[in-house]
Amino acid sequence: MSLTFELDPEVTPARRDQLLRLWAEVSNAGGSVGFVPPVTEEDVRPELLRHLAQMAEGRTRLLAGLDEQGRVSAAAFLVPNRHRLMRHWIWLYTVMVHPARQGEGAGRALMDAVAQAAAGLAGVRGIRLTLRGGTGLERFYGACGYKEVGRVPDAIRVADDDLRDDVTMWLTLS
Repeated sequence: MSLTFELDPEVTPARRDQLLRLWAEVSNAGGSVGFVPPVTEEDVRPELLRHLAQMAEGRTRLLAGLDEQGRVSAAAFLVPNRHRLMRHWIWLYTVMVHPARQGEGAGRALMDAVAQAAAGLAGVRGIRLTLRGGTGLERFYGACGYKEVGRVPDAIRVADDDLRDDVTMWLTLS
């Protein structure tokens, strides 16, 4: 059961709902995608709409992993850097794989597709992402070729008594 990856797919109402459901389910499974469980689709909706508006303005790109029925089962948002001295790299945000697809290589396939998509963008030589420390994501991204290049201790407040590091990772594209 492999996924097919598509950069800048048409976001129909059905696909929008699939993204919304994916984001909520990943969040509720403990995924570090901007929320702390429990969340509802209505909690996630404003953030998804912000991403979709940025896509419509050409400021954000969606890479969707589609299952055999064409449903979104994985996703990541690529954001070109607008600063004139930093246009040679992109930001990677909100990397998600449906919990039912985790453990079968879908995350690694998504990250390979991200690197391939980024390498196909004119002048892009690197990918930068940040993550919530304490989740094991450093190991996952490290296995995908990313290197930790920075860490801000206790920068993310998950709960009053739970502060996490904000970790920056980098992938150099060849």
